[in-house]
Amino acid sequence: MARFRTWVGIAVAGALCVSLAGCSSTGGKRAEDARKAAAARGRAAVDTPRWTFAMITHSGDGDTFWDIVQSGAEQAAAKDNIDFLYSHDDEAQQQAQLVDAAVDKKVDGIIVTLAKPDAMKAAVARARKAGIPVVTVNSGSARSEEFGALTHVGQDETVAGEAVGEELDERGRKKVLCVLHEQGNVGHEQRCDGVDKTFDGKVVRLYVNGTSMPDVQAAIEARLQSDRAVDAVVTLGAPYADTAVKARQGAGSDAEVATFDLNAKVAAGLRDGTLGFAVDQQPYLQGYEAVDLLWLHKYNADVLGGGRPVLTGPQIVTKADAAALEEYTKRGTR
Repeated sequence: MARFRTWVGIAVAGALCVSLAGCSSTGGKRAEDARKAAAARGRAAVDTPRWTFAMITHSGDGDTFWDIVQSGAEQAAAKDNIDFLYSHDDEAQQQAQLVDAAVDKKVDGIIVTLAKPDAMKAAVARARKAGIPVVTVNSGSARSEEFGALTHVGQDETVAGEAVGEELDERGRKKVLCVLHEQGNVGHEQRCDGVDKTFDGKVVRLYVNGTSMPDVQAAIEARLQSDRAVDAVVTLGAPYADTAVKARQGAGSDAEVATFDLNAKVAAGLRDGTLGFAVDQQPYLQGYEAVDLLWLHKYNADVLGGGRPVLTGPQIVTKADAAALEEYTKRGTR
């Protein structure tokens, strides 16, 4: 499979032993098999209380990335005997109100993204005051501990950007267009900052209206037509990669297109060579581990991360990985 950046020191808690039985010898294997079978049938693999966890993200409508996060969370919730509630809003104030609503419901745990952390601070503080444990996921790792969260699950966005900058250097690129589709998202800025930190060439930022793909395509195409020195385009979300490819074609540009995140189209683009590479932060794992970590805390007062994020990426994936990835993207887990 794909190359992991060993210098990142990814600390994924993917091998957690979450059953009430031991995980040793053949008994452990039988217990693991039983858990897998139970989860596949949507039944709990544990007999802990039926706790309720709420996940509130900054996703907009129709974002396939968050479908994958939600899928992972639901799979873990089924296994852990959790009543799982999911809600989202790409407007920070509305997202904060959804957190408040979860607090009012007296849920047993909250999973929340901090794409715009200042707007979420009061809502998270209210959850903590109510005694509700909070895990942050995907965005806002730098503020997670400050807000009193148990831990953060996701990739370090600056480190991910640094990995992209290094990959572009290896490919001999000289000028990259970093396309930001959501203004005010601190994670997006950190990604471009990371690229700028390690890339030996020049980084140009392009802010686009991410809610309109025609506008995104027109903006990228216009920039590529006006600046022929741009030899790489990096989008910050999988749905925008195909749009960038179309913009490149419309502009008659030879710029290589790369993207953060995966979906079925990205995997296909890697396979046919229309995309150079992608950065996978494993969203299924983010949802799955966030639920598991809350369950472990409720059941056994466990906390992972030691004050640092539990990292799920970055993982650079290329054409060599496409065949294996396509199988997983089609089932909605990568």
